[in-house]
Amino acid sequence: MRIVCQLPTDNWNRAGTRAKWAEGIGYDGVTTSELAHDPFMPLAIAGHSTDRVALGTSIAVAFPRSPMIAANMGWDLNAQTGGRFEFGLGTQVKGHNERRFSTLWVAPVARMREYMQAIRAIWNAWEHGEKLNFEGEHYSFTLMTPEFSPPKSGLRLPPLTVAAVGPDMLRMAGRIADGARLHGFCTRKYIENVCMPKVEEGMARSGRDRTSFEISGGGFVATGADEQAVAEKLDWVRYRVGFYGSTRTYLPVFEQHGLEELGLKLHKMSKEGKWSELAEQVSDDVVRLFAAVGTYDELPAAVAERFGGVVDTLRLDLPDDIDPDLHKDLIGRLRATPVAFDGFKTAT
Repeated sequence: MRIVCQLPTDNWNRAGTRAKWAEGIGYDGVTTSELAHDPFMPLAIAGHSTDRVALGTSIAVAFPRSPMIAANMGWDLNAQTGGRFEFGLGTQVKGHNERRFSTLWVAPVARMREYMQAIRAIWNAWEHGEKLNFEGEHYSFTLMTPEFSPPKSGLRLPPLTVAAVGPDMLRMAGRIADGARLHGFCTRKYIENVCMPKVEEGMARSGRDRTSFEISGGGFVATGADEQAVAEKLDWVRYRVGFYGSTRTYLPVFEQHGLEELGLKLHKMSKEGKWSELAEQVSDDVVRLFAAVGTYDELPAAVAERFGGVVDTLRLDLPDDIDPDLHKDLIGRLRATPVAFDGFKTAT
C-alpha cells in the first residue's frame, strides 16, 4: 500500500519543509486539495525540496480551467520534478461550478471524460509531435504551433485520476482514467459491492488491468497513541459521517448496511438546521464502518481489515509530535498491507 500525507496550501514556506520531512519519514507521496488555496504551487515548491515522493492533486477542480491550461500546469510540474506529478481531477458540484466559478454545469461525466482525453491529446502533441486534432462535444483543440509547444520531456506522462462517487463516474473512471479517488464517506462493503463493480465494468470496456489502476481514499483513519487519543479521532470521524450522511447523495452507502432510516433522519435534521446534533445520531458501530480504528500499534491490522485488497493508496495525517522512529516504523508496517495496484503504466 502507498501511504501519502497532505501538504499545507496556505503557507508556501511550510510546503517545502513538510514535503522534505515526509520524504525523510518514508511517505510515498504528498498531496494537495483545492479548497481555499491553489493546489499547484505548493507541489512545485515541494518538488524542488524533494527527490523521491510522488506529488499529487487530490483534487484540482477541472471545469473552471480549460484542459489546455490544465495540461500546461500538469506538464510543467511533471517535467520540472523528474516525472513525479500525479494529476487528480474532480468535477466539484453544480452549485460551486455555477455560482462560485461562474462555469457551465453540463453533462459532468461526459465532459470529464472529454477533459481527460483532451489533456492526453495535448500531451501527446507535445511529447510525440502528433498533430493536435481533438474534436469533442464539449471541447475542441486543433491549433498547436512550435512556439507554444514545450520541448519533449522524455518522461512518463502524468497519470490522470478522477474523484468518483456515482456509478456513471466510477464506470467512466475505470474506462478512461488511471485511477479513482473515492470519497471518505465509503465503507468496505460499499466499495466492494458498488464502487469496484462499476470500475471493473469500465476497465472491461477498455481492456485494462486492475494492477495498473489505483484506488485511493474510501474511508477515514482514527488513530492515536492511546485509547483516549483514538476516541478523540473517532469523534472527529463521527462528525464527518453525520455531516456527509445528511446529504441524500450518499444515502446508497447507508443502504448497503440497512441504515436508510439513519440517513433520512440526518437529512431531515440538516433541513431543520440541527447541524450540531448530527454527530449524536451516529453510533460507534456505524463510525467503525467508515474508518480504520486503533492505536498506533493496532493500526496496521485495522487498516488491513478495513482497506486491504480494495484500496491501494491511503492518506495518513499523524500529529507532528509523534516519535520519528515510531512514525517510520508505522509507515513501513502500513505499506505491507496487500493491494491490487502495481503502479501506473502511463505512456512515455
